[in-house]
Amino acid sequence: MKTLTFKARLVRLAPGINYFALIVPLKITQALGTKGPVLVSAKVNGSKPFQVSLYTRGGGRHGLRVKAKVREEVQIKVGDLVKVQIEVIDRASVPLPKDLISALKKKGVLAPFKALPHGKRNYLIRLINDAHKEETRKKRIQEAVKTVATIMP
Repeated sequence: MKTLTFKARLVRLAPGINYFALIVPLKITQALGTKGPVLVSAKVNGSKPFQVSLYTRGGGRHGLRVKAKVREEVQIKVGDLVKVQIEVIDRASVPLPKDLISALKKKGVLAPFKALPHGKRNYLIRLINDAHKEETRKKRIQEAVKTVATIMP
C-alpha cells in the first residue's frame, strides 16, 4: 500500500451544509497518479483509521471528506491545520464482511455481487461497515442483497 502524508486546513464545502473536507495538495494528487476517485484509509491528527474515497474537485485536485465523528474525535474545526495520513487501498482487495457473505449466499447472489464493479461493491461494503446500530447494519445488508438480486438477468 502506498502511504502519503500532508497537511491541510479543514474547510466547509458549502455554506449552510454540514459537509467538511480537506483539500489534498496538488503534489499528493500527482503522486496518486490519477485524477479520479481513490479509495484510501485515512487518519486525521492521529484519529482512528477510516475508509473514504478521495473525490475529484476539478483542476486536477482531490478532496477528502471528514465526517463529524472524526472531527469530534480529534476536536478539529473549520480553519484548523491538520496532519493527514492516507494509505491507498486496492479496490479489488476490500474484504467482504462475513454477515454479508452469508446473506448473499442465502439468496444465491454471491457471485454476481463479486462481479460488480469495484467502486459499486466497495460503496455497499462501506455503507454496511459504517452502520452504528446492528439493526441499521442488517437493513443495509438486505438492501445490498436486493440491489444485486434486481440486476441479475
